[in-house]
Amino acid sequence: MNHRPLDGVTVVSLEQAVAAPFATRQLADLGARVIKVERPGTGDFARRYDETVRGEASYFVWLNRSKESLTLDLKSPAGAEILTRLLDDADVFVQNLAPGAAARLGLDASALTTRRPQLVCCDISGYGNDGPWADRKAYDALVQAEAGLMSVTGTPDTPVKVGVSVADIAAGMYAYSGILASLYTRATTGTAPPVEVALFEALAEWMSQPSLYTRHGGTAPARVGAEHATIAPYGPFTCADGRDVLIAVQNEREWAALCEKVLGRPELVGDPRFAGNSARVAARAEINTFIRERFALLDAEEAVALLDAAAIANARLNSVEEFNDHPSLIGRDRWRNVAVPGGQASSLLPPAGLGGVQPRMDPVPALGEHTEDILGRIGYQAPEIARLRAEGTI
Repeated sequence: MNHRPLDGVTVVSLEQAVAAPFATRQLADLGARVIKVERPGTGDFARRYDETVRGEASYFVWLNRSKESLTLDLKSPAGAEILTRLLDDADVFVQNLAPGAAARLGLDASALTTRRPQLVCCDISGYGNDGPWADRKAYDALVQAEAGLMSVTGTPDTPVKVGVSVADIAAGMYAYSGILASLYTRATTGTAPPVEVALFEALAEWMSQPSLYTRHGGTAPARVGAEHATIAPYGPFTCADGRDVLIAVQNEREWAALCEKVLGRPELVGDPRFAGNSARVAARAEINTFIRERFALLDAEEAVALLDAAAIANARLNSVEEFNDHPSLIGRDRWRNVAVPGGQASSLLPPAGLGGVQPRMDPVPALGEHTEDILGRIGYQAPEIARLRAEGTI
């Protein structure tokens, strides 16, 4: 029998978009029962981002496997009563509603933990539940901009956002770990401390290195495209066959190996212009010229072979299609099929593997798919459920 760490834990989540669904999906991976509360008729708006995965949105399929979908109008008295009954038996409550919405419904962590000290309550917001920006809407790209991430991402001429939803992902990860910590605290003390995560503060943590560099160095890291702003040589170089290979030199041994075994320029090792990483960052343009000239004579496989032989870290600049077929994913059997309402979709196993534990990879729910079953479990009879549906409560 496959016992998972969170078997028996029930999570109720008023969630939408990315941050909260990412946190709760990881709880579901570990065995938690996750009841996803959605708006009747429309549901989580991430359901409609696209229709590329058997008619479902790619974001939604990624974030919502192994969950139960309950449609509920929380503004109706009957809907509020259903949620109250669900929370009576829940272990965890998660919400990332619009600013102020949870508080207006009496569902913010401070209100709920007063009534239910053993309920792990997690609030996910853009800028926190208090402070001068508490009422401000916060979407991923907006937070990337406010946190300064775009200022260090892109080319010298053009700041760009990161190609995945890093602010949402960061917040979801911290919410997930915070919930686990609160569950552990409840197990050892009997009381569950509330968890609060702000997208801006999650990404602020990730901006700590450029923040320190700027505060104590006097200048911000430059935008250098796919290169590293403060380590050199570290970036992609085009080979004779048009493919790009990214190299990363982290220390003096690797610098010497690059010069001697890859570039064929041993005289550069002792050149004071390139002695130490700070000097190489200052001389980045000249070093890059040496590397470009050498790589122009090699195809990508030849360049990778030389770099591997010299024990210099490197990578191919892959497309998404190449990532999907990556030998590491295939060789380690990381892909699984997960059911979606329109068929099957490919999903990756969770990154954190637990010895002897198989993560849940159960279906992605259709909107309201589990409504009647959930209501039946908490005592509602068929005529009552029919009435609630006719009234638009569910």
